[in-house]
This record gives sequence, structure tokens and C-alpha cells, in this order.
Amino acid sequence: MSDFGTGVACLGRGWRLLRQRPGLLLLGMVPALIVWLVLVAAFLALVLNLGDIAAWMTPFADDWASGVRTLARAFLAVALVVGAVLLWSATFTGLTLTVGDPFYERIWRACEDMIGPVKLGDGLGFWHSARDGMRLALVGLVSSLLVLVSGFLPLVGPLLGIVLGLLFSGRLLGRELVSRPLEARGMDAAAQKALLEPHRRRVLGLGIATQACFFVPLGGVLVMPVAVAAATVLARDVLPDERGPAYRPGALA
Repeated sequence: MSDFGTGVACLGRGWRLLRQRPGLLLLGMVPALIVWLVLVAAFLALVLNLGDIAAWMTPFADDWASGVRTLARAFLAVALVVGAVLLWSATFTGLTLTVGDPFYERIWRACEDMIGPVKLGDGLGFWHSARDGMRLALVGLVSSLLVLVSGFLPLVGPLLGIVLGLLFSGRLLGRELVSRPLEARGMDAAAQKALLEPHRRRVLGLGIATQACFFVPLGGVLVMPVAVAAATVLARDVLPDERGPAYRPGALA
């Protein structure tokens, strides 16, 4: 299996870990559900006012022929929705990781013990997690603006925006998820980068697979605790001396 596919498969391996501890799975859904409900309200407000927003953003089209004006604003409306979804996914991830940091730390530490106990230090801490969460949200904003601009390209614009948005935000999300167990091992950003560089496709696979789940209704709520467990599995993958007994053939692979 390619490194990218191995990263995607980590989600399944994370699910198999949490299936042994369903209480942890439910615990990890709590902060995700709270953030999801808040963002749903914001998204509905956008959709209900989509026509007015598209018209407000294109005053220069008021004098265009009716058909051309309607088509241009329709493309913009699609781009706004796609951009909002990308912004949603990054904002959702950033806010959920920040709000739910104590929940997710408990999950990845429990997964470490299930795989095979290792000596760990403290986690990232609230303010470190909050900074990382805001960075994810910023990437989501940039991706959304990219989609908004690409929306003026007929047909391919929104699709191009989705692909680029997934690549940008998925890469960062994968790195942020894996950073939690690595930070607890005393690895700073430079050490993490050196360790993960040969496995960047694997990290990207995990990030994109997790990000793609956000496009499914309630997918983000369900996948967040699984993604945290999957990141712990991936961290053990790239730290072969710590793979533990759960990595014997057939256990988690």
C-alpha cells in the first residue's frame, strides 16, 4: 500500500482501537457536537441569505443582461457555499481541538496504553492547542477565499477550489493531529518536522481522509475522536521502537 493509502487506512485502525472503548468514542463526540451545532446555525444563516449576499458582492453586474447576471451570481453562490464548507471544516476542526483538548488528550493517552505503554510527558496544553486551532481556522479562511475567487471560473472553479482546499487544510490537519502524541514525547516542532518528513504522504492521507468526512452530515462529529486515535496509531508507525504488542501481524494493520 502506498504511504498515502496507509495514512487513509489509519482511520480504520483508529476506529478499531476505539471500538474496544466505546465510552471514549462517545466522550470525543461531545465537544465536536457542541461546535457542530453552533456552525450549523451560522451555515443556515448564510444559505438563507445567499441570493442577497451574491447580489451585494456583484453590484457591477446590475447592468448586465438578465441571463448573464443570473448565471454569474449563480456561480458565485456555488463558490460561496463551497468556500463556506471548507471554512466550516477548518473552523470546526480548530474550535473542536481547542474546546475538546482535555477530552482528546484522554483519548490519545488511552490509545497509547492500548497499543503498548510508553513514557509520556505533558500534552500540548490549552493555549498551545488554541494557537494551533486558530492556525487551522486561518488556513480554512485562505482556502475559502481561494474557492471564492475560483468560483468565477465556469464549471471547474468550485471543483478546483475543493481539491486545493482539501490539500491545504488536510496537510495541516494531519500534522496537528499527530503533533499531540509527539509533543508528549518532548519533540519540538523542528524534531517533529524531521521525523515526519519521510512520511509526509502518510500524514497527508490521514488529514485528507479526515477532512473529507466533514462533507458528510455529522461526519465531523463522528470522525474527530477516531482521527485522534488514528493519529496516535500513525505516530507509533513512524516511531518503530514504540509500536508495542498491538502491532503484531493482524492486530491493528
